[in-house]
Amino acid sequence: MECFSKKIIIPFVLFCGLACPLVQSGARAVERPVTVITTIFPVYDFVKQVGGDTVSVTLLVPPGVEVHTFEPRPADIVEINNADVFIFTGKYMEPWVENMFKGMPRKHTAIVDISEGIELIDDKGRDELHGHGHFDGHSGKDPHIWLDLGNAQRMVDGIADILIQKDPAHRDVYSKNARMYKAKLAGLDERFKAMFSTCKYKTIIYGGHFAFGYFARRYGLQYVSPYEGFSPNAEPGPRAIAEIINRLKQSGQKYIYYEELLDPKVARIVAGETGARLMLLHAAHNISKSELRRGLSFFEIMEENLRKLKIGLVCQ
Repeated sequence: MECFSKKIIIPFVLFCGLACPLVQSGARAVERPVTVITTIFPVYDFVKQVGGDTVSVTLLVPPGVEVHTFEPRPADIVEINNADVFIFTGKYMEPWVENMFKGMPRKHTAIVDISEGIELIDDKGRDELHGHGHFDGHSGKDPHIWLDLGNAQRMVDGIADILIQKDPAHRDVYSKNARMYKAKLAGLDERFKAMFSTCKYKTIIYGGHFAFGYFARRYGLQYVSPYEGFSPNAEPGPRAIAEIINRLKQSGQKYIYYEELLDPKVARIVAGETGARLMLLHAAHNISKSELRRGLSFFEIMEENLRKLKIGLVCQ
């Protein structure tokens, strides 16, 4: 999968299954919305923010489903092949994407790896954050790039670029929407920075899989989890759980965070041994059906994370 279209000059790799180019050059008159399919919720929401009413966006991984182990159906492949754009987050988050495109017939769909151009944290980076274990499920790379709000802004730029390439008639709409949304993200980023400068505690103690590495690095925090790797089937051993229990007792912190959509059984064990309270810290991989119906946004998830971290880390 190493053929490239030189007609698309954007900072993200566009690759294809059997043939290139993926996007035809030149303007096209759009009589219908640009159709975009995304794998994960943050990218889905970014496309909505940038595209507005001129884009029809679909979330491939159903609400409530774990992203890492998702397997596309034949009907999903047909839908992707009929779309204008398919956006995923890279082989470390969606290892199934490459196989999905093998044998796909020639079509006009632009296949976009939105992680291209973003530096990925590896094992060494995690060690510097005082985490436990290593990224077994992802070959040493952390795919949770969107939790660094600087990365999120770069992802928004990439989305605007590909929409403009597909639909240049609405260039001004996409550019304006991207600028406005990036300004919101930048403002939230500054709020996080200001808050963390006032916190009593500087360590996120997380009872779920290791997802907040980029977030912790951006804000100068430490971050510990008993899990090794990101697989939802991974289970921490007794020693790793004991280390988290001791860490919580020694620190004096009163909260242990847990992840969305999965049973927080490890966090409950730690809470039972320490008297700590459970609190959701949402990594935004995916959301529930009810959250999708009511229009929950990535920005709202991160604002709620800010509120909960303010409580748990005792910030002003």
